[in-house]
Amino acid sequence: MFRKVLFPVDLSEPSASEDALQVAIQEARNHGAKLHVMSVLPGFGLPWVATYFPRDALRKARQSLEQRLQQYVRETIPEDLQATSAVREGTPYREILEEVDRVGADLVVIPCQDAPELDRRLLGSCAARVVEHAHVSVMVIRRPRE
Repeated sequence: MFRKVLFPVDLSEPSASEDALQVAIQEARNHGAKLHVMSVLPGFGLPWVATYFPRDALRKARQSLEQRLQQYVRETIPEDLQATSAVREGTPYREILEEVDRVGADLVVIPCQDAPELDRRLLGSCAARVVEHAHVSVMVIRRPRE
């Protein structure tokens, strides 16, 4: 049924994604699908904000994240699965939605942490926005409460 599974991961807290990673791996195996792992480097936003950082700060941050993502894929994705990875820059939920189209994903497996109710109302969660706007199936994997 699924040919390509997209798995977005926040490498600043990869342990929060462990359950979702196992589901993404299992779904890829069950369907003989390829697995695409991505991470998003939040953009600097407005151009004038970027003037407060050294010129090559964004480039270095991206290179560092790309290396960390490649290492994450090597360490967590079984060798029998076809896996690719990518780092994008910008607003996480928008980049995830765009990546769906870029790679032709037909399933997104996304981790979700319960945020305090006030935060969820004011900010919304990345997973909620992906679910709301995606035109493909989205599987939200909640982290069990401790």
